[in-house]
Amino acid sequence: MIGRILVAILLMTVIVVAHASDTPMQEQQETHQTMDHDVSEDGHSSEKPALWSVFPFVLLLIMIATGPLFYPHFWHKSYPVISIILAFLVCTYYLFFLHNEHSPVHSAAEYIQFIALLTGLFVASGGILIIVDKDAKPLTNLLILAIGAVIANIIGTTGASMLLIRPFIRLNKNRIKPYHIVFFIFIVSNVGGSLTPIGDPPLFLGFLKGIPFEWTVIHNLVPWAIACILLLVFFYLFDIRNKTNYALMRGEEEEEVPPTGAISLKGKRNFLWLAVVVAAVFLDPNVFDWVPGIEYEGQKFSYLREIIMLLAAFGSYQFSDLQAMQGNEFSFEPIREVAFLFIGIFFTMMPALELVSEFAQSPKGEALIGPSTLYWGTGILSGFLDNAPTYVNFLTASMASVGADVNKIQEVIAFANNEYKDSLLDLMAISLGAVFFGAFTYIGNGPNFMVKSIAEQVGIKMPSFFSYIIKYSIPILLPVLIIIWLIFFMGH
Repeated sequence: MIGRILVAILLMTVIVVAHASDTPMQEQQETHQTMDHDVSEDGHSSEKPALWSVFPFVLLLIMIATGPLFYPHFWHKSYPVISIILAFLVCTYYLFFLHNEHSPVHSAAEYIQFIALLTGLFVASGGILIIVDKDAKPLTNLLILAIGAVIANIIGTTGASMLLIRPFIRLNKNRIKPYHIVFFIFIVSNVGGSLTPIGDPPLFLGFLKGIPFEWTVIHNLVPWAIACILLLVFFYLFDIRNKTNYALMRGEEEEEVPPTGAISLKGKRNFLWLAVVVAAVFLDPNVFDWVPGIEYEGQKFSYLREIIMLLAAFGSYQFSDLQAMQGNEFSFEPIREVAFLFIGIFFTMMPALELVSEFAQSPKGEALIGPSTLYWGTGILSGFLDNAPTYVNFLTASMASVGADVNKIQEVIAFANNEYKDSLLDLMAISLGAVFFGAFTYIGNGPNFMVKSIAEQVGIKMPSFFSYIIKYSIPILLPVLIIIWLIFFMGH
């Protein structure tokens, strides 16, 4: 099924590119001018999407939020069709009304990159069985979450989430509650990955633009430590009050064997597949000339990287330890759900991202730019839109406000080194806002939805979209975000 999705998106990309190449530039310009459209120098319509075009994105978010709660049977049966129809409607509007093939092509490429990475990490980690034979004590859970926050910077938040979520659930099988999964999303799937460009996609995009690799660990270390410690303390306060024992309810008290305290691994060979996927992230044709890519508008779209990731997923699945896969109760359902829903998200959010970008780079938007507005602006939008393009939009606007160009690598380096007014704080605000706020909703970051889906697959009743925000994000995560703002950005 996933293969069919990827083929469909690739076909859409080819059709759109063919449409662009079959129409002479002069004819396109004449058509645009006839329709009173402004035409930019590269031949694309400069007309911005209408405000109403954001409606399919809002509708999809509402259905993601309400479907599992109010009409679960219809939603679980129909969400793939709904997501694809809404994506198709927005793409049709762009192609035939705005005469803009640029945005759908880029969204298709970004989606393929996104789903290839998540598929590779999901399948490779699914063949690694970590058995923690310890008592499910709060301190043990605290240690797992803390370790997850560290390794998220080595194998990414998605890799760390997929590697640790199953053993975390198994360890707490007799006392698991939704808050366990929510704090896992907060710490491992998001906040933890703010120290290296590998940790989270926005930071990796910044690295590709020219921000030094070591910049994130040097400047994000203290906010990372404060946020992680605060969240771990909140988790500990929750966990020490949890006296639930589902084993007693199931009558298993006599069958339980005292834990040995050992930690064991099955499927160690899959760490090699995991390493292949992580290493492939760096194969960007726009950075390395020797990496092949598909030329489009002066940019190269990667395909070798995605092929390697998908082949690694296939290889790891074919050669995985069967006991490890069975122990993890491995299923493709979580990645299937993410694949379908994010087709809709990636394509329907195009108008929202364009309108945000237009405002951020307008004189009014630039006048508002400062560390505080960048932190909250990048953050709030990253919670509901894809945090990677949100990061790039705000970085572009912030650099433009001081006369710097995000496409000039030396100016990006100078911006990161505080050679422009408040540029260091601005970049910190954008980076932390994009990564930290990604935990605010299920759709803020790729692994969030996947972790939720895995938890639900094993029978954990997770909070709905709105319940997650009201019960956890606002009372727990928001105070942490405010504290980070008060310490580092308030008054600037």
